[in-house]
Amino acid sequence: MPKKKIAARLSPIHGNGVFATEAIEKGERIVRYKGLLRTHDEVDEEYGDQDEDGHTFLFTLNDDYVIDANSGGNIARWINHSCKPNCEAVIEENPKGKRHKDKVFIEAIRKIKPGEELTYNYGITLDEPHTAKLKKLWGCKCGSKNCTGTMLQPKR
Repeated sequence: MPKKKIAARLSPIHGNGVFATEAIEKGERIVRYKGLLRTHDEVDEEYGDQDEDGHTFLFTLNDDYVIDANSGGNIARWINHSCKPNCEAVIEENPKGKRHKDKVFIEAIRKIKPGEELTYNYGITLDEPHTAKLKKLWGCKCGSKNCTGTMLQPKR
């Protein structure tokens, strides 16, 4: 990948964010989401007893694995959610079917100007019913005109 055109700094959306330092073109692959590769069971064992706080560095890679950016994570873990994102997370499956070798990349879905914050839709769905309390816990502060107020996605 070419040199990174991004930097982390405080975000008006939430905590830290990632911002373009140079223009980024639509379709450009910006950064790989990195962290410790773990099974879903390992993640449940590690974090299952913790109270949800609406903040996560866990990225579901596939049915077998999760990327845990709490450990070995990079700048991509600071990219915030938005209801009107300028990026998307793209999962690149290993051509030989080795699921532990699948990768996640953040790509621009439109042109991004220098200084603009990078965002993508986290696409969070929970097994349990999305109650008002959970929607608030997973609240969205993206500020877009069509903000749903929550990072939780409608169940299909």
